[in-house]
Parts: sequence; structure tokens; C-alpha cells
Amino acid sequence: MAIVEERCYALHSAFGPSDYFEVYKKLGQEVQTRVLGGLIGYFSSEVGELNVIISMWRYDSFEDRQRRRAELAAHPQWQAYLREIRPMIRSMENRLLTPFV
Repeated sequence: MAIVEERCYALHSAFGPSDYFEVYKKLGQEVQTRVLGGLIGYFSSEVGELNVIISMWRYDSFEDRQRRRAELAAHPQWQAYLREIRPMIRSMENRLLTPFV
């Protein structure tokens, strides 16, 4: 059964979504989309908590997600991206969603 991962990053007030996406496009986007596949989309919040980046990813199964996330975490290009992006992030939240119907 397919699952969807929702990842939410609340940014520090000194940074905005455009700052995040500038670094993402330069260092993270290519490797992340190649390794993870299944990108549903990246979004920013307009109502509720502001300055939040949300990404949604589709995986064939929990095991597929585990394998792909481990491969991404070990990739040197991704590690370089994380060193740049982590100072922007105030908090992170992650949910795995399964279809109801």
C-alpha cells in the first residue's frame, strides 16, 4: 500500500521560504528528487503558522521509504545541503499518511 510522507519545516524568523528554496534549488533538489522519487510537491504556509515549508512525497511502502531515505542520508551531496539548510530550520515535524479510502 502506498504511503505519503508530509514533512514540515518551520523556519527561524530571519529566513523566509525564498531563502530556503534558493539553497534547495542550488544544492538539494537534484539529489533529493533523483533518490526519493515520488515528489507530490513543496508548499509554503499562507494561513496558520507562517514561515513553514511543507513537502509531500509518495512511496510504494514503508520499506521503500526507509530504503530511499537511508540512501539519501548517506549521499555526500545531500550532506553538504543539510549543512547549509539546518541553521534556517527552527523545528521539524513529520507524518506518514496512509490512504483511508
